[in-house]
Amino acid sequence: MKSINRIITGSLAILAMASFASCDKVDYPDRYEVADGKPTVYSVRYADKDVNITQAYMDEVVCLLGKNLKSIVELWFNDQQATLNTSFITDNTLLVSVPKNMPVVQTDKIYMITSGKDTLAYDFAVLPPTPKVTSMSNEWAAEGETVTIYGDFLIDKADKPLQIAFAGAEVDHASMVFNGSSSVSFPVPAGAQPGYVTVTSLSGTGKSKFMYKDTRNILFDWDGSHGGLATGHGWRNGVIHAPGADAWNAVDGSYLYFGGADLGPGSADAWAEDQFSFNYWPEAGTDYDALSLRPEFAEYIDKYGVSGLMLKFEVLVPSSNPWSASGMQLMFSSDAVVTYGTATNSYFSDETFPRAIWQPWTTNGGSYDTADKWVTVSFPLSSFNKNQENKECATAFDKSYLTGLTFFVWNGGIDGTACSPVFAIDNIRVVPNE
Repeated sequence: MKSINRIITGSLAILAMASFASCDKVDYPDRYEVADGKPTVYSVRYADKDVNITQAYMDEVVCLLGKNLKSIVELWFNDQQATLNTSFITDNTLLVSVPKNMPVVQTDKIYMITSGKDTLAYDFAVLPPTPKVTSMSNEWAAEGETVTIYGDFLIDKADKPLQIAFAGAEVDHASMVFNGSSSVSFPVPAGAQPGYVTVTSLSGTGKSKFMYKDTRNILFDWDGSHGGLATGHGWRNGVIHAPGADAWNAVDGSYLYFGGADLGPGSADAWAEDQFSFNYWPEAGTDYDALSLRPEFAEYIDKYGVSGLMLKFEVLVPSSNPWSASGMQLMFSSDAVVTYGTATNSYFSDETFPRAIWQPWTTNGGSYDTADKWVTVSFPLSSFNKNQENKECATAFDKSYLTGLTFFVWNGGIDGTACSPVFAIDNIRVVPNE
């Protein structure tokens, strides 16, 4: 045991000397000579721990212990080639990072190729990192509704089935439909409560970067059910529909409705504020004060800053009225731009006014609908850097812009095809990036 520890210590010392060698020692790489013959591996250890291992995570540094290891010219973990650095190789030790790409075929072996083209195998498993769960198709889906979670390393193995859990309920594994390791679809289980979603694989447990039925900092819920505003405050307060008013189910009570006019084919052919917009312009000293003064919003701005926050909302675009022209302008505004007292819509067409634009039909074959389902839309506030034509805006977006809010479907800078779209929108909120 002591002799093996001395071998590892000696290898790390070589690594340190190589790191601090002077630049004029250009002949250092020439000192390394590939050995003849075949290598023998006795064991694999962590690079920084005196512990034998039979598996490691992607991108983790490990140390092979054995003899004649200088005969290795290529090293593969499954079907992924590792990068060898001769500064970290001696006859008895080899330090290497496990490749960080997923294998196409997992054999659970290390393959060593010698200068003589011999290939030797050693049993060793590569584990993916813990699951990453970045988003869900509809964060406000009802029990029994099929949703999809997106992320990475959502690995389902026969001997270690993937587990997905909501607060208060687990997903039936038999109901899961996998799309590789990046997404899984399933019905929301009965009894699911608001909160984070956890996913457990053979590598451990990962927590979602979103909350199911997230009620944090809801600015507009259109009925006051979660402490949000039930109306806009400006020239156009928004057309509000109650559950049952349309052919689809409401996602969470009353919602904002856009529709009733034609758009396109040119991006700016139609200016239909009455049908496709709502304004919230702050009025100090009333129930319609600056959005950024709402206690939870003020706390988030203080704690996370603009770059640490994102705008989210649920939306439904029915298949009967698909969207194929113009962009949805998402416009937070400052008191310097507009208030209830200085009412104006001139900022809509002001190319120096920063905003975000949602225009999914441009990357969806020229037409977009949500298949009569509600979906969650997310925009980091750091992406509020466009002008009305979806080009880069020279004006930086900062927290002063978080007093008012306008949605308006217009322009976007890309021509499409004539359409008569309909939008249902609910639970407009700003939450931390996680």
